[in-house]
Amino acid sequence: MTDNFSRRGFDPLTYQFEADTPKPGEVFEVAEGVFWVRMPMPGRLDHINLWLLRDVDGWTIVDTGIFTKEVQKHWLQIFDRCLEGKPITRVIATHLHTDHTGNAGWITTEWGCELWMSRADFYMCKVMGADGPSDVPDDAIRFYRRAGFSDERLERYRERFGKFGASLAPLPAGYQRIQDGQYINIGGREWRSVIGHGHSPEHVSLYCPELKLVIGGDMLLPKITPNVSVQPSEPKANPLREFLNSCDRMRQQLPPDLLVLPAHESLYLGLHERLTALVDWHEVALEKLYDLCKEPKRAVDVFPAIFKSQITDMSFFPATGESIAHLHCAEDRRMLTVEEDNHGVAWWRQA
Repeated sequence: MTDNFSRRGFDPLTYQFEADTPKPGEVFEVAEGVFWVRMPMPGRLDHINLWLLRDVDGWTIVDTGIFTKEVQKHWLQIFDRCLEGKPITRVIATHLHTDHTGNAGWITTEWGCELWMSRADFYMCKVMGADGPSDVPDDAIRFYRRAGFSDERLERYRERFGKFGASLAPLPAGYQRIQDGQYINIGGREWRSVIGHGHSPEHVSLYCPELKLVIGGDMLLPKITPNVSVQPSEPKANPLREFLNSCDRMRQQLPPDLLVLPAHESLYLGLHERLTALVDWHEVALEKLYDLCKEPKRAVDVFPAIFKSQITDMSFFPATGESIAHLHCAEDRRMLTVEEDNHGVAWWRQA
């Protein structure tokens, strides 16, 4: 993820409720029956925005925070103080990442309720959660060696592998599938599912026409771009093309005057401006990537074309995945071509 508006020189969005940001364990009502929850998480993005929706006979939670005792303590405070004596009847996860799904299994077990997710994200989350430290696949090592990883960096990957499940309570065996365009009744109102691709296989955003708002998850972040990466599990994927197509589609399907409830940072107005900025940012990155590849480059060499901030050890892996996503998109557009050397390393240059 990186700052999107730094290249444009201005910020066209209007931020809402910044003075009312709830503390962990508290809630703030941003629209009738829609309550803002904010939970802590490790890293530069030190928080996540979650949502508590008043339902017909109880409450629906949208996203759950990372699986830690601290976050669970804050949820228990909310359960005790804010539910008006009614149960949690449903958990919706916008997508598979553990800051969104981490406590989904715990909450559905505690309350005996259903988990709602898209199919692809549910099953990928189950698979990734089951990986252990000893399960490092050989083809993943080849994938990162092809990207230009040193032996030291490959060893770092081996050390990190299998830790996804540590931030995730085990998901239930079954779930309720959310499909694109599906209408979900929450509190007597219709919420429409809008599926986006690229950041995750099938990311769910939820649009409520009556309330004129959209829960955007990680697809509609206000100041940073969601990570769009190629993973070893699908090494030839083109997720950036899917993400750009999703932005165009959301701009056509959703009205411009919605209040956007993102998973990180501030709530805002200016949905169409944001979608346009997300597309523009990646188009500029592709142009810079083309210029940089006048001489052959590896995936780990092209960070300057895509990222403004310094790439650290913690960000090196997602940065590599996002670099590969841009390289694949540029190759698909016939901007770049690629050749592998005798060591299996891919070198990209202008076509």
